[in-house]
Amino acid sequence: MTEPCDLPAVKARALIGERKLSPVELMDSCIRRIEEIDPAVNAIIARSFDTARAAARESEAAVMRGDALGPLHGLPLGVKDLIDAKGLPTSFGSMLFADNIAAEDEAIVAMLKRAGAIVIGKTNVPEWGAGGNTRNALHGATGNPFDPERSAAGSSGGSAVALATGMVPLATGSDTGGSVRNPAAFCGVVGFRPSPG
Repeated sequence: MTEPCDLPAVKARALIGERKLSPVELMDSCIRRIEEIDPAVNAIIARSFDTARAAARESEAAVMRGDALGPLHGLPLGVKDLIDAKGLPTSFGSMLFADNIAAEDEAIVAMLKRAGAIVIGKTNVPEWGAGGNTRNALHGATGNPFDPERSAAGSSGGSAVALATGMVPLATGSDTGGSVRNPAAFCGVVGFRPSPG
């Protein structure tokens, strides 16, 4: 049987809107998957499970009240560790920023939250996002979901692996030279890089 965390984002969101899938059930399933799988692949480098569970309960309450729901309502989200998410570390994969905690959400995270997504944690990157493989001295290497001894590519490798293994249905990336597209290809997921603006 398929676990809720294995549902594609579009299907999970449809089921939430139809009251056939609870955002709490989906969040708990993603958290279980992270706890089971992440030790082998090292994709999620910071976790916000308590905050995410509280937000999932609020999302469920909104569904049950019949509130207008955003297009990403109740979907767990991994945020690349180059992007600020309030209360979570933004280390850029660098020892220099090991203790850097974001005071605010970066614009992309704020927009995704307004659309209903719930931040569950941060995903691994090469230091400064500069590299075709996802590894750094602070958090270590992220392994490919098909063979953790192989590369997940970079720089959005943690996000691609989190998606491929069902740890999250959505994850952010950034891409100036293939940093979304290459990890997506290495990990068998869809990476979308829209035009600027």
